[in-house]
Amino acid sequence: MSKVNWREIEQKWQKKWKEAKIFKVDVDKTKEKYYCLEMYPYPSAALHMGHLRNYSIGDCFARFKRMKGFNVMYPMGYDSFGLPAENAAIQHGIDPEKWTNDNIQAIKSQQKSIGLSYDWDREIYSHDENNYKWNQWVFLKLFEQGLAYQEESYVNWCSSCNTVLANEQVINGKCWRCSTQVKPKFLKQWFLKIRNYAEELLNELDNLDWPEKVKIMQRNWIGRSEGTQVEFKIDGSNEIIPIFTTRPDTLYGVTFFIFAPEHPLVEKWVTGTEYEKEFKKLLKEVQEIDRFKRTDIEIEKKGMFIGKYAINPINNEKIPVYIGNFVIYEYGAGAVMAVPAHDQRDFEFAKKFDLPIRIVIQPFDFKLNLDKMSRAYIGEGKLVNSEEFNQLDNEAAKKEISNKLEKKSKGSAIVNYRLRDWLISRQRYWGTPIPITYCEQCGVVPVPYEDLPVKLPKDVKFTGSGNPLETSDDFVNTICPKCEEPAKRETDTMDTFIDSSWYFFRFCTPKYHKGIVDKKQIDYWMPVDLYIGGIEHAILHLLYARFFTKVLRDFGFFEGNEPFLKLLTQGMVNKEHPFCVNCNKFLHHGEYKEGKCLECGQSHLMKSTKMSKSLGNVVDPNVIVDSYSADIARFFILTTANPTRELEWSDAGVNNVATFINRVYNLFLEDIETTHKKSEIADDFMLFHLHNGIKKVTESIEDLKIRDATNVITDLVEKIRTYKREGVNTDIYNECIHILIIILTPFTPHLCEEVWEKRGKKPFVSLEKWPEFNEKFLNREIEQKWRMYNNIIDDIKEILKIIKLPSISQIEICVAAKWKFNLYKLIQEDIKQTVAMKNIMKKVMSTDLKKYNKEIAKLIPKLLSNPGNFPDLVLEYDNELSFFKQIQGNLKQKFQTEIIINQEESSTIPKSKQALPSKPAIVIK
Repeated sequence: MSKVNWREIEQKWQKKWKEAKIFKVDVDKTKEKYYCLEMYPYPSAALHMGHLRNYSIGDCFARFKRMKGFNVMYPMGYDSFGLPAENAAIQHGIDPEKWTNDNIQAIKSQQKSIGLSYDWDREIYSHDENNYKWNQWVFLKLFEQGLAYQEESYVNWCSSCNTVLANEQVINGKCWRCSTQVKPKFLKQWFLKIRNYAEELLNELDNLDWPEKVKIMQRNWIGRSEGTQVEFKIDGSNEIIPIFTTRPDTLYGVTFFIFAPEHPLVEKWVTGTEYEKEFKKLLKEVQEIDRFKRTDIEIEKKGMFIGKYAINPINNEKIPVYIGNFVIYEYGAGAVMAVPAHDQRDFEFAKKFDLPIRIVIQPFDFKLNLDKMSRAYIGEGKLVNSEEFNQLDNEAAKKEISNKLEKKSKGSAIVNYRLRDWLISRQRYWGTPIPITYCEQCGVVPVPYEDLPVKLPKDVKFTGSGNPLETSDDFVNTICPKCEEPAKRETDTMDTFIDSSWYFFRFCTPKYHKGIVDKKQIDYWMPVDLYIGGIEHAILHLLYARFFTKVLRDFGFFEGNEPFLKLLTQGMVNKEHPFCVNCNKFLHHGEYKEGKCLECGQSHLMKSTKMSKSLGNVVDPNVIVDSYSADIARFFILTTANPTRELEWSDAGVNNVATFINRVYNLFLEDIETTHKKSEIADDFMLFHLHNGIKKVTESIEDLKIRDATNVITDLVEKIRTYKREGVNTDIYNECIHILIIILTPFTPHLCEEVWEKRGKKPFVSLEKWPEFNEKFLNREIEQKWRMYNNIIDDIKEILKIIKLPSISQIEICVAAKWKFNLYKLIQEDIKQTVAMKNIMKKVMSTDLKKYNKEIAKLIPKLLSNPGNFPDLVLEYDNELSFFKQIQGNLKQKFQTEIIINQEESSTIPKSKQALPSKPAIVIK
């Protein structure tokens, strides 16, 4: 057939879908809803392969569910606030809004060229003032309820992005976006009280159909621990330092106290004292160190005494206060009680500064000697040097000591969380303005709801330093909503994770302006049934989205507790790239030539790694779509790896898929050459494969094992082609083609729409009902016969390879003796359970089969040695004999020689004795 113009076909059907609005969806209570959603993208200038994979998975599943009769909402929007737009303004003088809008149009055009079945009427984008107005509304509601608050604290400062980062946005001490080293900075910031929801966020993870890896990451981040809060008084002042510890049993072993150098109290205490100069030097040094490295057990311990003492509440002992480089201000109280005998960091610090070490737990099976201790003892044991608690097991002592503290009003048992409140202030322009004004008379005043949205001004200057909003006098200078006197606006904007924390609600009511959402729509559509995105969002986005969902629930807008019922985290897209073993690195362009690393001169090898612009191993989806087709690109993505696995890009693989897609297209449109009306075994086989294919494809897609589904389809195509070559029943063949088009539609929708139309069907196949398999065609007997058919062909081919005859005149197939079938039926369960031979023989000898005991005694050990070869179903003797007579003609056509079907009892050939049920003897002449 002539070469297919795929782009023309794809554009034709994309236009038809758009005109007919076949993917537009509304509430329909007669149908079960299904909400399928991919994490909405930041609108960079172009899609990458990760996007294409994400969307191909989502679209395949959305189309499948739609054809299964669900009312499917499958929307798309853009996470369009963020630093890249502002950086473009700084570097190139481009208006962030124009830059963003241009990118949205570019990425949307690419998405549409792939043929994604989005309801585009629901499109949203974060920088639309009709959307970010509701970010401000939520903030004001949180502020009213005390869940949004302002506090001075050390924050994570990225000097490159010129903004504050939340703890979750600091990865190994570096900015999650640009990888610049993060420094601490003391600023007044806005926080949201996510810790108020910590227990619920933790407990409800158990109810989610999410990857266990993601749930573990969230559990660890929330970090629930049960312990005791101990109140240490600073000697000579009224200052109380609450310390959380999971080891109250070691409280009598506290011999000093350590603060983080950046703790605000430390600077206050040392200012104007003999310790100030040394403190400033140490503080500067500590602030240069990555905070995560500071917590490393191996770090060299540095610190100093600052002239203060704390009072141990359990025994009123006065202990010196130090600062240490391994204590982090953001963790807990920014200070720790030091128990050097039973904590390794404290032990090393005490040894360095010659501080007392007191053993308070002696092991059960040996005795610690303080003079010989080379490291802290952190195991279990009995208390010593602990007053009335001596000789108590340390686990029991935890509760007893906590009780004593509680009676003295110096502490109590509490639950603590590693999770910190969410810092949302950002010193950037391209985000949601925080709706707060500052008045000299009234203080902090929220903007009235009726004045929302507080819009981003246009008259700002992007210099690359400072906060751009501060350069707009018209924005900064305003009137106090309370006293109507001059006031100043808050110039920080909200963390852009605010936008992605509830956008999935907005998709349900994108054009609703009477409130944040229309609850009737939310009641129908939420929660999201399937959410698709990268595992890199396991902590940041997913945790914040869960928090916001609970907030909106508490505001009365949602009846549920969780936003996403099922989560799919797709694997990375990889491609081979030059790797130098000697230099132990992937090589950038210019670092290798003619198969060698230019740095060391050694030959490099090709190794798979994630596609990366910096390495230059990316593949542009546009090039693949333009060179091949959207359907070929989609099918390659879906058939190369199941969604959760890494996908290995291969140019040869794309070519193979292109060949397959063209072959399928031709199959759909070719005429039938040979037909028959009389029922044949090939018809039974074909119906078995068809309905087995429907069953397996359906189950695989439901399980999101999409590659498995494509493998079944690929195999089914080959079965249909073989059936067509050997002669078909026209009705059965047409049914096969009809169903194949339907089940292929979620994967290659343009191809399927085109052949559906060419075969005279009503548009659109995308709206056709998904086929149901018929159990009657999937009986075990047909399956066993199909297995026998393939096995006899394979066995004949193997024999022909071995004997290497120049020509053959006859193939004789000898079906096993009837008694062997009776034997197999008698012992089949025993063989599967590998019952002892003597027990099987005992069973056999109690039947008429005992006259064959010699043959049986030789046969059973062979069967027991390889029970996997025992047939899944043992046919009746007459049925098997009849079956081989049925396929006699097929085998004659395949091997172009005479085929004789014989029985072991009537055969004169000695080899016939080797025949077994489902595995006849074969003699070739």
